Amino acid sequence: MRNTAWGWAWCLALLAPGVRGAEPAQPSSLPAVEVLGNYENGVSSGNAASQGSVTSKLIEGRPILRTGEVLEFVPGLIVTQHSGDGKANQYFLRGFNLDHGTDFATYVDGMPVNMRSHAHGQGYTDLNFLIPELVRRIDYLKGPYYASEGDFSSAGAAHIGLADTLTGGVASLTLGQHDYQRALLANSFDFASGHLLYGLDLAHNNGPWDNPEGLRKFSANLRYSSGSASDGYSLTAMAYQSHWNSTDQVAQRAVAGGLIDRFGAIDPSDAGDTARYSLSFTRRKLDADGETRFNAYYVQSRLQLFSDFTYFLGNPAQGDQFEQAEQRKMAGFDLSRVWFGRVAGFDTENTIGLQSRYDRLSPVALFATQARAQLSTISSSRVREASAGLYVENVMHWLPWLRSIAGLRHDAYAFAVDSSVAGNSGRVSASITSPKLSLVFGPWAKTEFFLNYGQGFHSNDARGTTETVTPKEGLPASPVTPLVKTHGEEIGLRSEIVPGLQSSLALWRLDMASELVFAGDAGDTQPSRPSRRQGVEWNNHYSTQWGRLRALLDIDLAVSHARYTQDDPAGNTIPGSIAKVASAGLTLAQGAYSAALQLRYFGPRPLIEDNSVRSASTTLAYLRLGWQAAPRLRVSFDVYNLFNRQASDIDYYYASRLPGEAAGGVNDVHFHPVEPRNARLTLRYGF
Repeated sequence: MRNTAWGWAWCLALLAPGVRGAEPAQPSSLPAVEVLGNYENGVSSGNAASQGSVTSKLIEGRPILRTGEVLEFVPGLIVTQHSGDGKANQYFLRGFNLDHGTDFATYVDGMPVNMRSHAHGQGYTDLNFLIPELVRRIDYLKGPYYASEGDFSSAGAAHIGLADTLTGGVASLTLGQHDYQRALLANSFDFASGHLLYGLDLAHNNGPWDNPEGLRKFSANLRYSSGSASDGYSLTAMAYQSHWNSTDQVAQRAVAGGLIDRFGAIDPSDAGDTARYSLSFTRRKLDADGETRFNAYYVQSRLQLFSDFTYFLGNPAQGDQFEQAEQRKMAGFDLSRVWFGRVAGFDTENTIGLQSRYDRLSPVALFATQARAQLSTISSSRVREASAGLYVENVMHWLPWLRSIAGLRHDAYAFAVDSSVAGNSGRVSASITSPKLSLVFGPWAKTEFFLNYGQGFHSNDARGTTETVTPKEGLPASPVTPLVKTHGEEIGLRSEIVPGLQSSLALWRLDMASELVFAGDAGDTQPSRPSRRQGVEWNNHYSTQWGRLRALLDIDLAVSHARYTQDDPAGNTIPGSIAKVASAGLTLAQGAYSAALQLRYFGPRPLIEDNSVRSASTTLAYLRLGWQAAPRLRVSFDVYNLFNRQASDIDYYYASRLPGEAAGGVNDVHFHPVEPRNARLTLRYGF
């Protein structure tokens, strides 16, 4: 404790008033469809080649099948689904099967979306509460190189900013195949000394599934903002509810044997119900000496999820369905101060920040069920998890062509678990220190170069830190490490030497002290061996104009290699690790007409440690045609899976048991199919 206190005091002593920092982001509103100005990834816009921003112009102009796919605007990131659309998506990036978000941190208006010690998976990131039309920008970064980023951010992070105002009111109606219906109403207006923005989103969808999904979704936003980008604040209330039937991943042999078709369900009673309510406050103040930023938030959420991945393997008589449920209250804040100025003749920027978060789960539980009726309690826990992170960062402009960014972060955690399983209750504390260093060279000939290094971490489920007995089998177990260290390096460049083209290239590596792998029999993840991932990313965004025709072309390529670094006879390949990702997007606009084509290649993955079983690749195309039919009326026609490919959203390999099969089950590939070609028509009226 004494050493930690001295370390924090030393960090504070490094900071002096009068240091210059980055200029605050400028406010923007929901614009009309345009091609130019979709990215802010130019030279001198970031501290790494893999850092960037996407504006609402691009988000509005491209088709999105599911809400969570807004994160696919982050180059190299793949968003899929292995269950109902009310559940958090599955994410892949930089050689990771991120599960539901374990090593990718996501924030909306300053609120963390990743859920700690979640009933379904650590870092559970459910973005279904988001209304895409109210997104102002997405700021993304990759790697553990940023002092302001803490838990879950080793592979990267995305900060989704919401609009303060709209250029006009929006009322839209979308109708599609499989009984898809969506209605949106949003507007902003002057109120008191500021602006009041509201948004209401209602949706229903049955999907292509033999067991209709019956998705019913409600999202609402109410936001009051006042002041300017340099001196202003906002207060935002958000509400979300969703209920659905699930068609989870199914065994290949069940389809091949005619038990079900590709869109069938082994257990048609799988389902989910969730809700999320939040209140957040942001304040930004720029003065002569620097800038102060403050975010505070309160979130209350619940989840009830019924799943069955192994069918009759564990319980031949009643089946293996289980219920994961939680009730959560979460509160926290993020306070930072940057000083601008000069030190010893050099322009410098010094930042100090403090972040704190508290999660209260009462309870977080796992039940054995049959047709959603509880049979027994496997475990039920009350969890209290608190954290505090202090960070400092110094930016030094040594020469016109050289700057350094040095940071240090210290995080402390406290876990408290009261479990229904004897021997699994307890109190644990842990802390971790993460240094960061980046060097930026240039620009020369509109090109700059980057060297980045950083250490990071992710937290493990609080229940695992106190576990001495496995809840299902009652066998002895060892507690997991509370905080898992990672460290990464990156070499990159960013260039605008070709007129109209923003291009970046990054070579990266990331080491992790403990991997997480999917356990099919339990339907969750478990800690495993240390690992190393390395790869290369090449991102290109080109915009041009020929007369009245405007065009934007995106081409993003990513190749990675992932292996366990500790040998094991089972093999050293990491199941689910993605090796190749490619995406390309083309947007054309002329007068009242526009078109957007999006292609996504999701490469094959190993499904077992010895690499003897692999998934196939998945290539999908989305198409949007737009027509400004009248000054206030816009018509959009979207087609998803344009070429009607029969492919998988995700694949796993594990043992399951179908009716009539022998005890012990059969090892098999279990897949969730991509949706077949389907179309949606949107009428959007501006007022």
